[in-house]
Amino acid sequence: MDRRRFLKTLGSAAAAAGFARTAPDGARALAAEPPPAGAERLRVGCQRWGSDPKRLGFLLRCGVRDICLSPAQAGPDGVWTADSCRARRAAVEQAGLRAISMYWGVPLEVLNPEKRDAAIDRCRRQIAAAGQGGIPCLAYTLNVRVWRARTGHVEGRGGGRYSEWVLEKTERQKGKRDVGPLSADEHWRRIEYFLQRVVPAAEEAKVRLACHPNDPPMPDQNPWHIDQVLDSVQGLKRFVSTCDSPWHGLTFCQGCIWEMLPEQEKPEGLYEAIHWFGRRGKIFQAHFRNLRGGARRFVETYHDDGEIDMVRAVLAFREAGYRGVLMPDHVPGHDEDPEGLQHFAWAYGYIKGLVEAVEKTA
Repeated sequence: MDRRRFLKTLGSAAAAAGFARTAPDGARALAAEPPPAGAERLRVGCQRWGSDPKRLGFLLRCGVRDICLSPAQAGPDGVWTADSCRARRAAVEQAGLRAISMYWGVPLEVLNPEKRDAAIDRCRRQIAAAGQGGIPCLAYTLNVRVWRARTGHVEGRGGGRYSEWVLEKTERQKGKRDVGPLSADEHWRRIEYFLQRVVPAAEEAKVRLACHPNDPPMPDQNPWHIDQVLDSVQGLKRFVSTCDSPWHGLTFCQGCIWEMLPEQEKPEGLYEAIHWFGRRGKIFQAHFRNLRGGARRFVETYHDDGEIDMVRAVLAFREAGYRGVLMPDHVPGHDEDPEGLQHFAWAYGYIKGLVEAVEKTA
């Protein structure tokens, strides 16, 4: 397909999607603080690659400048300091990249009534340190999963390994995140208790908190009697609405949304979700991957080999007003590419091409 036909296809897809070019009344008022300089357009990003100069150089050669940092070094009490956050940020900035966020390993104890207050206090101190160290956003999860996130691999294109999730094959990870039965109502009460204490700390520190959805989703009736609440679009809507703050939002994982959607809501439910959260300023960063399947079984594919229309997805992000990063969080594996460099390079180039084409049609 030549460039003219491709751009025409993009325009047609936008029209077919039926997205309005302006946000609904009042949506802009819900948006977070103005984005940093250079964030006025979609762009490719990277997550958790550390600060090895060789790997940072690889990112620059792929045209990637925005990175979600690996966690800063913690002290004996398990809490970062402003200096350790500043050092983590400086390491990538000296290489020519920009730190847009940092991964934050929130402990499961924050959802345990017997242990949560001390754990939440440590979280508040970490948020303060991140703000003092110049970290603009913390990416985290509130996942009480006690089962394996993936159950194996299947062979994909060119002998690549596609990670697979099959509900019937999953096993409990003994000794890890061992929690008892948890109803949805109680789960929400614990999440709300946590948010009521950390979001004010984020507002004071001027640090965005970007929560990742539960991955994979689990059916209500599961062997562990744990009702996940962040594994549905409705649950995520309730989550971002629990605290009315521009510092409280999501790491919007496109793959997770696809996993959790009922089959009858695909594919429109994905693009509608991008629009709903994006127009409210609740997408702080986005994971951009493709897959086949749903809640009971899925495989993660190359970006052009799954069921998601990636062109339409990019258009949805832009039409929703999102002007941040699209990160290829997962890629296939292969024995000839043990570090995943070939696969990530391909993914970065694919996303950059989509973004450039969409931006040029705006």
